[in-house]
Amino acid sequence: MPTDVIMPQMGESIVEGTITQWLKKPGDRVEKDEPLFEISTDKVDAEIPSPTAGTLAEIRVAAGSTVAINTVVGQIVGADEATAAPAAASEGVEVVMPQMGESIVEGTITKWLKQPGDKVEKDEPLFEISTDKVDAEIPSPVSGTLTEIRIGVSQTVAINTVVAVIGGSGVAPAPATPAQPQAHAPEIQSIVPPQAVEDPQLAGRRLRSSPLVRRIAREHQLDLRQVAGSGSGGRITKDDVLRHLHDYGPGNANPPQPAASKLPGELVPLTKMRSIIAQRMVESKRIAPHVHTVYKIDMTRVAQLREHERGAFEKRHGIKLTYMPFIAAATVEALRRFPILNASLEGNSIRYHRNINLGIAVALDWGLIVPVVREAETRSFSGLAKTINDLAARARSKKLMPDETSGSTFTLTNSGVFGGEYGTPVINQPESAILAIGGLRKEPVVLTDKEGNDSIAIRSVQYYCLGFDHRLIDGADSGKFMSILKHVLEHWDKPLD
Repeated sequence: MPTDVIMPQMGESIVEGTITQWLKKPGDRVEKDEPLFEISTDKVDAEIPSPTAGTLAEIRVAAGSTVAINTVVGQIVGADEATAAPAAASEGVEVVMPQMGESIVEGTITKWLKQPGDKVEKDEPLFEISTDKVDAEIPSPVSGTLTEIRIGVSQTVAINTVVAVIGGSGVAPAPATPAQPQAHAPEIQSIVPPQAVEDPQLAGRRLRSSPLVRRIAREHQLDLRQVAGSGSGGRITKDDVLRHLHDYGPGNANPPQPAASKLPGELVPLTKMRSIIAQRMVESKRIAPHVHTVYKIDMTRVAQLREHERGAFEKRHGIKLTYMPFIAAATVEALRRFPILNASLEGNSIRYHRNINLGIAVALDWGLIVPVVREAETRSFSGLAKTINDLAARARSKKLMPDETSGSTFTLTNSGVFGGEYGTPVINQPESAILAIGGLRKEPVVLTDKEGNDSIAIRSVQYYCLGFDHRLIDGADSGKFMSILKHVLEHWDKPLD
């Protein structure tokens, strides 16, 4: 029996997901637990493994489409069923307008890439469509001969409408019908990239892209053969083209430095992740009265200890010793002392969380994600370090599990990694506080000894900004929390194991 591949639920509050990339195409062999497709939700980007071994027989939801959880997005058949499948091509196979997302009810054919009588291979691009959500090439469901085109270019039809028929390899093309209106006649256009100097390494490369991608390329005099495709089978996506234009500018040169062009006037839609981030940030600012307090902390002791111990620590534990586990451990200590900062407001009540689930914001090329160190108060220093390192690495490689990005009670965000003095962070709802870490730098500092004598010394300092919800947390509590954080870091005396 065929096995349905469904959109998984990636967390308790997740109700939909966007397929960002198929890692296999129909007809490909796939092993159980082998990555099959990639999805993006408001919580996580992840690779989804195959539920069984077999052959990917069908992709029902194309890349770029957003569907509800438990929607069937593909189908896998066993070896016996897969070998029997080509027999269907000996009969006429109807080609339908696919559904390109749960909310999509129709599509417009923008181009036919084959004409009646042409041979077509399974998965070879057959026609192009445009919807209000996506422009896409639609692959042929079987190998055979295109015998009939029923819907012409520029026509808009409902999903599941039969738009063409493919006969078996021995079926002759159907004769043209003279009475057919001209509007239904297929428009056949070859894909010709803009003229440019031929690169021998790019000669003969098959281009796979959408009409939107080719339009952008034409507008910027860009030969798509110069663009590396990140999509399935080397398909050139819109993001690939925009990234290339951002780095190299219009035209076909590949200068060593990014071009100054920022695509003036270009309207670029939000990605699914960016759209959700925007909604959550607006929601947080609307719900919570944000207050921020900034403390300068002397990190000299930690910096010296880290420099002295980093080699031995990496040898013992197999990971680099960064500043983040020091900060995380100090944060846990302060949260233990002042649990109100680890609490959440629920209606007219305060939820004091049993555990400290520490969110660690990770910046990605395509957005921001917050994996969670669960029960951080139970972990040793090295345990914190290993968990943080593991979560960050898997966040960047889309390997996080659904429950690893939900349930945080307090968040750390390292805005200083890019050199900033400090940031004023937005609270990660439904939490009540967030700590932004500024850049570490050396500064001249006035020191006073026990006798009251002042001197100037070079110290490693760092600014920390606590953002908190003033409905729940008062200035006094925030100050006490920051004082504990400052004391732990400036007088570090904890073991590194």
